[in-house]
Amino acid sequence: MEWGSSGHIAHLIASYGFLAIGVIIALESVGFPLPGESVLVLAALYAAHHGNSIAAVVVSAAVGATLGDNVGYWIGREFGYRLLRRYGSRIGLSPNKIKLGQFLFLRHGSTVVFFGRFVAVLRALAAVLAGINRMDWRRFLVANAAGAILWASAVGFGTYFFGRAVMHVTRPVGIALGVVALAVIVAALLFVRAHEAELEAAAERALPGPLRP
Repeated sequence: MEWGSSGHIAHLIASYGFLAIGVIIALESVGFPLPGESVLVLAALYAAHHGNSIAAVVVSAAVGATLGDNVGYWIGREFGYRLLRRYGSRIGLSPNKIKLGQFLFLRHGSTVVFFGRFVAVLRALAAVLAGINRMDWRRFLVANAAGAILWASAVGFGTYFFGRAVMHVTRPVGIALGVVALAVIVAALLFVRAHEAELEAAAERALPGPLRP
């Protein structure tokens, strides 16, 4: 039975319940290369054809996404940040540049975390980056939970009520979002590079002193 097929997802739901959906999405959110969104779509289709609760599918997906992202945040904060402080200079990341990253997440972290849920690559990276850059956990949790609930509801209920037709919409939208996200990232990097000294000075004013341990 091919991984990711509707038959495989049906087998997972029949064997392990909706917990399987939440676990797969949680693992994707931590950073494992798993097709979380495809699993959500197939689970919603299964629910539509077998009379299962779509609400349970959506809740499982939202909870799994939130928990997985929080694990990713913790990994980034507890391990990624330490590694960055210790070895960052070897890859050109001075303390000033590390502090700049923290400052940018202080200013724009909620936006990155919220919209990252809707972009495939960022979905697996945003939480870890938020942890590495020591984004306040409460702000992270609010943005993360809001993004997870909206994403799970839009994809889950959309698939349940419109069937496979929704895939003809979500795929091009996902590609478009990926292109836009890439363009925004490139533009942001160019802007930071052009205004690096100003931004580092602003970061020092906002986060004075040495890097936090």
